[in-house]
Amino acid sequence: MTDKGGRYPGWEPGIELRDDWLGLVVEDIIDPDREIVDPHHHLWRHGTSENPAVYEMEALRRDTEAGHNVVQTMFIECRSYWDQDAPDHLKSIGETRTVAEMASSVPLDRAQIAGIIGQTELVLDPTLLNEALDAHQEAGKGLFKGIRNSGARDPEPQHLAIPGRGVPNQYGNPDFVRGAAILGERGLTLDSWHYHHQHQEFLDLARAVPHTTLILDHFGTPLGVGRFEGRRDEIFAAWKDHMAELAECPNVMAKLGGLCMPDNGFGYMHRDLPPSSDEIVETQGKWYAHMLDAFGPNRCMFESNFPVDRTAVSYQVIWNAFKKMAADLNETAKEALFSGTARRVYSLPPA
Repeated sequence: MTDKGGRYPGWEPGIELRDDWLGLVVEDIIDPDREIVDPHHHLWRHGTSENPAVYEMEALRRDTEAGHNVVQTMFIECRSYWDQDAPDHLKSIGETRTVAEMASSVPLDRAQIAGIIGQTELVLDPTLLNEALDAHQEAGKGLFKGIRNSGARDPEPQHLAIPGRGVPNQYGNPDFVRGAAILGERGLTLDSWHYHHQHQEFLDLARAVPHTTLILDHFGTPLGVGRFEGRRDEIFAAWKDHMAELAECPNVMAKLGGLCMPDNGFGYMHRDLPPSSDEIVETQGKWYAHMLDAFGPNRCMFESNFPVDRTAVSYQVIWNAFKKMAADLNETAKEALFSGTARRVYSLPPA
């Protein structure tokens, strides 16, 4: 780790809050009345007292009210607000409780946090796991929808801005598979963040728990740094086959977004100017097009992944890019991608 808290050149707490830099590229909002459910964002208070990194309700509001018609959002766990005094299997309940309290304070005429994905270790003994899930549901005040127990792991974490916390064969552990099945029995979902080279492990998990809805976050995070730098075409070719294979599992849904993270290797955060929506479409569009071909709009949802992707692009620009990529689709497909799939998969109420 560097003395500024990051492993990636230029990465440091608070870099996602560079409003002055993001403001160098401003665009008119495309299709401003289009209803949006943003199914993936975080809230956090990280960094240090000297260099804080705070993205909480006011920062989220500024983004969701920047021009696009965002009516609902989904909070996704990020190990914030944990209750460090609680037993180990209940520490993460503090995050669900805190975010539910934040959500309850949002005026009805603003974008509502309509759902929460919490964190719990699925390898727990079933008694402890069910106790933790019960506690999440109670703390969530009706907003708790599922778990993300991410398996992202790479043998060379020194090259990554955001190295995952996964353990070897996490998704293949029989106890993890049992826990994932329990989620399905309870009508809860399982989000997954992992890297592209972990595809087989996630595919095997999806096949092992056909009655649990799994959500693939961020295209399976195709890496573009470290040993993967300069290999994007090679990775894309293999990834296409992997996604086609994964799409054969009807219990898997896909979030389309998250390719602006530093570890994807596009290098946006190091530039004098952030990318425009046209550049996002040009450099990333083929990844989106393949997912739509493989999964179809009814199993896909656009996501901001803010504030992580905020290291590279503004909320205005990223949603403009999504709208440009969906421009030739029919209205039914657009409705699914921008709101309908998220509402159905996460059982969200109407706005």
